[in-house]
Amino acid sequence: MHAVFPILGTLFLVACAGKSGPEQSTGAETTEPSTVDPSDDWGDSYRLVGGEVPGLGVVDIEVRGGVITAVGSSDSSLTTIDLSGTIVEPGWIDSHVHLAFLPKARELADGGVAVAVDLASPIAFLDDLPSALEVLPAGPMITAVGGYPTQSWGANGYGLEVTDAASAIAATEQLWAAGARVIKLPINGAAVLNEAALSAVVQAAHGHDLKVVSHATTDAEAALAANVGCDVLAHTPVEALTDETIALWSDRTVITTLAAFGGSDTTIDNLRRLKAAGSRVLYGTDFGNTQTAGVDPRELTLMADAGMTPEEILASGTSVPAAFWGLDDYGEIAVGKRAVFRLVDAE
Repeated sequence: MHAVFPILGTLFLVACAGKSGPEQSTGAETTEPSTVDPSDDWGDSYRLVGGEVPGLGVVDIEVRGGVITAVGSSDSSLTTIDLSGTIVEPGWIDSHVHLAFLPKARELADGGVAVAVDLASPIAFLDDLPSALEVLPAGPMITAVGGYPTQSWGANGYGLEVTDAASAIAATEQLWAAGARVIKLPINGAAVLNEAALSAVVQAAHGHDLKVVSHATTDAEAALAANVGCDVLAHTPVEALTDETIALWSDRTVITTLAAFGGSDTTIDNLRRLKAAGSRVLYGTDFGNTQTAGVDPRELTLMADAGMTPEEILASGTSVPAAFWGLDDYGEIAVGKRAVFRLVDAE
């Protein structure tokens, strides 16, 4: 079971059984550090000891005011949490979720996710983002009239329909002004914007330093997405990619979502080839389509099947997306980063 503890606007993500409230100390003051159960609300300042940080080994972590202030040493007078037998990871980043479609942000945070990139919602969602974790929202996809997803699951505002380059630019500006921090551009289905409109969205988004994520699952769709300048594939394509399309994406980014589409051999091989060609790989689950709240073990298993090492898988959900999405406070256990952890039993 995972428990989440908010500390001065941050989240503490802890893989352990939760208790209802913090331990209270009584009696005279002492110079000895107090020790609390890690399932308690740990308070404002504390030290974590005995936990193993990947790449660093067993090190102390000092936290003050919700920020990591030391790694490798700590103030012994602080409240002490003994994490022996635990692997301490940064809180994860899921780069593909739909929290308006499946509003379980608290459960997602309880499962180890610190940041979610929400890749389609009605525009009103931007005014009332979940508080359980940090959200980078796209708002509705910019799509053709009758385009994906307006005729299926996203009929109730998950698509913003446009007709040409001018209206596509206006839609991009509207989403930016409403608070979108990424743009989603579908390139699939019977109704698709022409190349001029697709390129106009990309150029307008890049003018605001927004990444453009494309829903493209076939080889032709992925090639078109690259040719109009999209930055990210929202899914690992499910149709076998040609060498030419792999090359187009060799210096760009793909979000895994392997489990969401069944984890076929073809999809896994596409991810293997994209990664080998140099594509940046981000962990993402398409939460909403999938139902596992938190870091999804099925996704991790399929990523391993695609040839990713444990170190690469961890990075794909922490340091790599933090750098890619500009989340400077996340992704590492290091001085100055937010005190957001995912604890995993070392067994």
